[in-house]
Amino acid sequence: MLARALCLSLLLEVALYVAIVTQLCDASPATTAVAAVGGVLALRALLVATSYAFAVAWHSPAPRLGMVRALRMVLAEYAAFVLSFVLIFPLERCWMGADRLPAGSAAAGRRREPVLLVHGYGCSRAAWWWLRRRLEAAGWSVATISLEPVYSSIEHYVDPLARRIDEVLAQTGAERLLLVGHSMGGLVARRYLQRCGSARVAKLVTLGTPHQGSQLAYVGAGENARQMRPHGDWLQALANPAPLLDTVVIYSPHDNFVMPQANLELPGATHRAIDGLGHLAMLYSPRVASTLLAALSADPAAVGSRR
Repeated sequence: MLARALCLSLLLEVALYVAIVTQLCDASPATTAVAAVGGVLALRALLVATSYAFAVAWHSPAPRLGMVRALRMVLAEYAAFVLSFVLIFPLERCWMGADRLPAGSAAAGRRREPVLLVHGYGCSRAAWWWLRRRLEAAGWSVATISLEPVYSSIEHYVDPLARRIDEVLAQTGAERLLLVGHSMGGLVARRYLQRCGSARVAKLVTLGTPHQGSQLAYVGAGENARQMRPHGDWLQALANPAPLLDTVVIYSPHDNFVMPQANLELPGATHRAIDGLGHLAMLYSPRVASTLLAALSADPAAVGSRR
């Protein structure tokens, strides 16, 4: 559903840029195409710049970055934004394919629990294209899920997540799995644990999750955005009780979607900060991949804070 919507919106956007160029000047087809691509890229640059403007306005105390590191961070976040919403998400079928879960004797011979990846707000399972490859290369069995409708209540995602957990465990023969949630996906996982308990989950790892909400949620669409507003009733209800199992929070103190960035922290959890990193760039970061692998392997020495 999201892939089709993004494809359609991109086509309409490109058509609009083409119409504007043809109305303003007698441009060649090549020039018109370049202008249309430039318009697509410029709009995403504006959106990323706006997110950082909000992040600066609502920032929490964080390690200072030099000009070069700050510029690299912004450019990496811009690249992640374009890669995700222009190339990967609209063409999910080309990039992702089915989950490759072992079954039967192959699954029974594995000592590790499978990993289930839960994406964030406005995304799909395609958000995990890069990290899924890194986890599989390290020997993990990895499953994904797409939460739909995109702008529905987080409550509506709990039952599909519960069914997907049952499917993964049934296919692999494992008794429990590891949940990894990016952004809103971490809240979905926590709500599942609150409603269904932790009997089928060994550990929860969140990446850039707004555990205490985000000011950016005030400009988001849908009930799920409203639920992520700081100090809202839904988040307050989610906070009780405290985490029911081993939980690792991986976050960036320079996040440009969750603000103030202190809202990324979750009382009672283990925290791993990775500075100089944007919200979407977490999905393509070797530093995040290394920290995530260490967290999943439960090696306290290896999960140490990374810079």
